[in-house]
This record gives sequence, structure tokens and C-alpha cells, in this order.
Amino acid sequence: MLQRTSSVDRINIDTLSFSSVFEIGDSCFIKGFSRAIAGQREVEYYNAKEGNFNIYPVFREPIPLIPIEEDITIQTAQLNPIIRVQNIDIIGVSSSSVIHIGNSGNISMEARIKHIRQVYPKNSNS
Repeated sequence: MLQRTSSVDRINIDTLSFSSVFEIGDSCFIKGFSRAIAGQREVEYYNAKEGNFNIYPVFREPIPLIPIEEDITIQTAQLNPIIRVQNIDIIGVSSSSVIHIGNSGNISMEARIKHIRQVYPKNSNS
């Protein structure tokens, strides 16, 4: 992992939600996970089966194993090992996201959302 020092004068985050992380400092491993079912209907109706994530293929599909490890050769020269930032202004962080100030070794993030929208067709005779 690259060794650098991060210097941030000011950070403002309005909203941090749903399995999100605000990390200051170095980390070896960050894993974020979030899943949601979002329902929108013209007429209120609740189907008790909709709350079961396993009935929707999007939540069962395997995610490819990442990272793919390959041998690579890199030459770097860190002329200035300090990252300086005056101001960071963030409106929102949501659904398994990370705001990280520092060095990271391994980051794995997953967010799966099933949107259900039911609208009734307009009667063409009216």
C-alpha cells in the first residue's frame, strides 16, 4: 500500500446513510454491503412476498470475484508524499458507499436494489 499523508482542512457531509462509511485514517480492508427493495404504486397495495430478497434474481446472482490478480510491474516516484485538500463538501453518501481520507489496502463494495413500479394504464375510451 502506498504510504502518503492526507491533509484536509475542512470536510462537510450533509447525509451519511444505509451502510455507508466515513473513514479518517488508513485501513487494510473496507467491505460495504447494502440491498433494498423500492416499491412505488399508484394504488396502495402490500404483497407480503415482496419483502423476501431471495425471490428476486438480482439478489441471487453471483458477483464476479474481484480483483483479478495479475503480475504487473510498476515504477513510481512520489515527489511529494502529502495529499493536501482545503475543502471537501459532500451532499450525500448512501447505499454501501465510502468516503475515505487515507490509504486503503482492499475495498469491496456491493449495492443491489430492486425497483418495483406499478402504474395502471389510462383508459383509451375516455
